[in-house]
Amino acid sequence: MTRTEFSAWCKTVHLLDGATGSMLRRAGMPAGVCSETWILDHPQTLIALQRAYLAAGSEIIYAPTFGANRVLVGTSALLAGDMTTTGRPVTPGDDSAYETLLEIYREQAEALLEAGVDLFAVETMMGVTECMAAIEAIRSLCETPILCTLSVYSDGKCYFDGSAEEAAELLPGLGADAVGINCSSGPDQMGSVVRMMHRAAGDTPIAAKPNAGLPTITETGEAVYSMGPGDFVRHMQALKASGAALLGGCCGTTPEFIAAMRSLK
Repeated sequence: MTRTEFSAWCKTVHLLDGATGSMLRRAGMPAGVCSETWILDHPQTLIALQRAYLAAGSEIIYAPTFGANRVLVGTSALLAGDMTTTGRPVTPGDDSAYETLLEIYREQAEALLEAGVDLFAVETMMGVTECMAAIEAIRSLCETPILCTLSVYSDGKCYFDGSAEEAAELLPGLGADAVGINCSSGPDQMGSVVRMMHRAAGDTPIAAKPNAGLPTITETGEAVYSMGPGDFVRHMQALKASGAALLGGCCGTTPEFIAAMRSLK
């Protein structure tokens, strides 16, 4: 799929997938382990989860870089190579740190391209500068579509630098084909940020991939999220009305959440 084809495809509502980490924990992955290493030893758990999202109606599957290729998952959905924050802030104007970040993201993007991804999902980003580096790194290699989403405070400010509004204004011009927010909070708290990004982004599609509400941490350290599929979809309807066209779920969501969102298409 070309960038032009992806932009045209995003003119109507499409469904992303839901949570991966919390679902793997539910399937037996211990707390505190490296999920990538664990999945290498338990590939069928990941494959079963992704097939469940496909059956639920997901049209884009976020894949780990190490094994979830189109041979294993199937071809009825687009395969998104997943990239995220390094967790280390880069100060705007720090050229040396920015160049290092470019090298890191370029290395990852090269591996994803070799694996044959249909698009890049640059997600859970903490600042505008690291988004710029990831997009620049990808664009130095290819014209594959890029969906870039940030995790932000309720007022739209980023955890590192910049804001969701600034990201929506800036990133499309650098090569992002869709922008938005993921994780952060539940869909009931994302409306103002989605509307802000929709206004700032012009014709660029907006993605919303929230958590299943706010979590409560149990005595054993497990996160229990407040929303079921019904409440989640009701609030996602409002995000669609606010301008989001790519709709999915993050922490706490399941294939049942995605299946319930079919009514939004």
